[in-house]
Amino acid sequence: MYSLLLAVIYLAFISLGLPDSLLGAAWPVMYAEFAVPVSYAGVVSMIISVGTVVSSLFSDRLTRALGPGRVTAISVLLTAAALFGFSWSRAFWTLCVWAVPYGLGAGSVDAALNNYVALHYKSRHMSWLHCMWGVGASIGPYIMGFALSGGRGWPAGYQYIGCIQLALALGLFASLPLWKRCSGGGNGAEEAKPEIISKRRLLALPGAKAMLLTFVSYQAVEATAGLWASSYLVLHWGVGEAEAAHYASLFYLGITSGRALSGFLAMKISDDGMIRLGQGVLLFGVLLLFLPWGPGLAYAGLLLTGLGCAPVYPSIIHSTPEHFGPGISQSMIGVEMASAYVGTTLMPPLFGLIANHADVALLPGYLLAFLLLMILGHEIVVRRCVK
Repeated sequence: MYSLLLAVIYLAFISLGLPDSLLGAAWPVMYAEFAVPVSYAGVVSMIISVGTVVSSLFSDRLTRALGPGRVTAISVLLTAAALFGFSWSRAFWTLCVWAVPYGLGAGSVDAALNNYVALHYKSRHMSWLHCMWGVGASIGPYIMGFALSGGRGWPAGYQYIGCIQLALALGLFASLPLWKRCSGGGNGAEEAKPEIISKRRLLALPGAKAMLLTFVSYQAVEATAGLWASSYLVLHWGVGEAEAAHYASLFYLGITSGRALSGFLAMKISDDGMIRLGQGVLLFGVLLLFLPWGPGLAYAGLLLTGLGCAPVYPSIIHSTPEHFGPGISQSMIGVEMASAYVGTTLMPPLFGLIANHADVALLPGYLLAFLLLMILGHEIVVRRCVK
């Protein structure tokens, strides 16, 4: 029964990744059709992220009230509706309206699933499940590229993903009895009773603020690279729009393959060791983006940047119950998700302003700055957080 539920959670993680890379892949075409500046991708991304922050902060209450299974199914259904809304939009303001449920659908399910896996499954499963997110995020640009190259336009790409999300939502509703039967924990651990704790008390815990800095910085790197990779290839290297949508997916392919590998490495390496390993690879990938020797090195840099991102997020999440205790892990992970999406909310739009008023070629330097902040935050956590 635990294995069957794990398969359902794998599908749920795929559903989390599917919509995340669509906007970046489609935006080089979308902004021209809507007659808005290229930087407006950051506006849509910011609205999505604000919704995600709000739902993440309330995820502990929603999960206690509905359970992780219902929260997951309802959130995926809400995301499917938002994707269809994007496909029907013919004005920029309607994109902004549909971005609200787009974001609300992501936050609660992200926090609920991550806490459930951190409590009930080993570290390798966290990496492999986040690999499934990467599968979804990698498939998204390919589907969008297929729609663009086939002359169907970007709305068809959103509709294709919306249909997949709808099917996944129906499957999740059908699986709800499994969550009740598997309430004891798939790794033999006892179910931790959630503790109600204020956000002020959470932030006062040793290492908490540094952990949030790490999440903000990590998400700034991942979200900015994911959103602007395609536009970077088009505007800086002159790559064709459909081709750029395909090559931008190398970033998510790097995350996917890296998390598949991380699951095996996590059997021998600690969570902190996995985070440092990822940061080293990420540094090498970003440095490749600085080299002015053609788009081939940019493709390699995007792949290695994704590969370096791979172990960081799941390893930090999996260490949360150990760092802060299983009783408050749901609340802590909710705040962590919210802080991560603060990075998503503010940092890609900020780079959009830089690209619009300066040069999109500044992307590597922007990523490097937040990588250094991420390293700083994690090292403070290692030294201050009592395990």
